[in-house]
Amino acid sequence: MKAHSFAYGDVKIRFEVRRRAERLQQRVAIHVEPDGRVLVDAPQDATDAQVLAAVKKRARWIGRHLDAIGARRALSLPREYLSGESMHYLGRRYRLKVTLRSDEPPGVRLRGGYLEVTAPRHDPTVLRAALDDWYRGRAREVLLQRLASIAATLRWVKTPPPMRLQVMKVQWGSCSPAGRITLNPWLVKAPRECIDYVVLHELCHLLHHNHSARFFAALDRHMPEWRTVKARLDELSEQVLRM
Repeated sequence: MKAHSFAYGDVKIRFEVRRRAERLQQRVAIHVEPDGRVLVDAPQDATDAQVLAAVKKRARWIGRHLDAIGARRALSLPREYLSGESMHYLGRRYRLKVTLRSDEPPGVRLRGGYLEVTAPRHDPTVLRAALDDWYRGRAREVLLQRLASIAATLRWVKTPPPMRLQVMKVQWGSCSPAGRITLNPWLVKAPRECIDYVVLHELCHLLHHNHSARFFAALDRHMPEWRTVKARLDELSEQVLRM
């Protein structure tokens, strides 16, 4: 990818251009990622000047998205792991409840509208480790189930592909050339429809290992509303990726 930038008022907008020979659409597509990166998919034969002109036409739209991302980040304060903090699981908001019990090892359980963490002392490192373990365990169970369920509806998937969990700062998932699906365990904090979108997205890469028109056509067939779901996930990203 090639990096570019241009001035928009007092702000410098930076973007990266991806060119792929298999891209069928003869137009520039602009994506503002949840982490603030601006990615531009361009036809192989488009000149840098043509790409820049196309991006400048959308500068106002890009600026609005970058402002929204900045505002969400400003609200994402570091956790102190105190009772009352907000936690997420499967799209629902829970209150953290810290219970100190010197005679029990660290543990986590859902109780009504609370995510209760039990620990021998109030040590943020211990509390975070307990929550990490709980989320990873729930993620493995939920994501494996959704992977198998969605894979069963796709004609090009004969058996569910192998899956692994990996914490990623800016990605929800990936698909290796060998067909292994990697999913971010913090995805289990998001609503179920968002989980299904990410799983379907990666399974579509088993059919088209790119972001070509055929890839997006496959997404459209199996989840016509995926753009709306992706937008919802993008809006939640700062909260969901936070630990």
